[in-house]
Amino acid sequence: MSQNIIPYGKQNITETDIQAVVETLQSDYLTQGPKIKEFEEDFADYVGSKYAVAVANGTAALHLNCLALGVKPGDKVITTPITFAASANCVRYCGGEVIFADIDSETYLLDINKARELLEASPKGTYKGIIPVDFAGRSVDLEAFRTLADEYSLWIIEDSCHSPGGHFIDSTGKKQNCGNGNFADLAIFSFHPVKHIAAGEGGMITTSDKSLYEKLLKLRTHGISKDESSYENSIDFAGGHNTYPAWYMEMQELGYNYRLTDFQAALGLSQLKRADDGLARRREIAEKYFEAFKGKSFIKGQSGVVEGHAYHLYVIEVEDRLGLYNYLRANKIFAQIHYIPTHLMPYYRQFGWKEGDMPKAETYYKHCISLPMFPTLSDEDQDIVLNKIIEYYK
Repeated sequence: MSQNIIPYGKQNITETDIQAVVETLQSDYLTQGPKIKEFEEDFADYVGSKYAVAVANGTAALHLNCLALGVKPGDKVITTPITFAASANCVRYCGGEVIFADIDSETYLLDINKARELLEASPKGTYKGIIPVDFAGRSVDLEAFRTLADEYSLWIIEDSCHSPGGHFIDSTGKKQNCGNGNFADLAIFSFHPVKHIAAGEGGMITTSDKSLYEKLLKLRTHGISKDESSYENSIDFAGGHNTYPAWYMEMQELGYNYRLTDFQAALGLSQLKRADDGLARRREIAEKYFEAFKGKSFIKGQSGVVEGHAYHLYVIEVEDRLGLYNYLRANKIFAQIHYIPTHLMPYYRQFGWKEGDMPKAETYYKHCISLPMFPTLSDEDQDIVLNKIIEYYK
């Protein structure tokens, strides 16, 4: 038996990755240099969006999106309770109100019917937006959500942190990549080490809306503009005569320092080049899990084999989840739980959310466990995981 710990997720850093970072460290720019733009352009090409904006992390991406969309105190925004807290917190950063809608028990995604119920129960204009999450790597049907959003004049932020390379098939049979900007106003990705593309930290915003793109560029860097066509102060004030001097810039709104460094961008670029290989391996691992668990009496549900799934996670639902979790850890298999329902976090309970509000999400949480899922997971180690789970339930 392998004596190594088997984590639920793990980065894969190659010599090529290391060399890419070293070359950037030895270059003239550590931040605000050419690698940022290169990473943005290549990532936009990868997902099929018109624009991409690299930022410090996925949470910063969510916050900037809410700022760019003008979320203000009192604005109501719908999202799922089965997600990392940042998907909801970004609304709170702007003073907005988070309204949770339950999940679909089969897909684990935000249930569009529950979202519609919320919208239908209030006058039009009550809600401002929706933040669906491509949880575990399974793509939300954004075409359907776009139709709903248009009916109620809502914006959409697609949280695609789990799904670079993922897609869904639209009503015409066309493949729609997560984050391509065809249906969502904005989308976000994360480059945390357990994600598909690891840059240590880091995030990306994608969009096909030029005005939002330009606003994000400014908000990412303190609200400062160096675009002469947008300047508000006079040329004389700036210290020029016929034109603005080269040093001049304007802070035109309250922004943040949410920039990514060049050496992180270099690592992200290097990882992006083999993203499809990593995705293919994740799908192989998922298929093996699915076949091994198919028909097993202790399985209440699982991620399964799904068109376009990016498999950041492979989730199974089981009885005696705590017992299995502890048994796996005792055998050096560090499975994880994704997620404690956000509406039941103490911070959100203060707004009146309580147990029973999201019954499907809460039932899912009682049974879910995320199994090891990363491209360098060996067949041998996956067999150990499978054997230990089956052994436990015997």
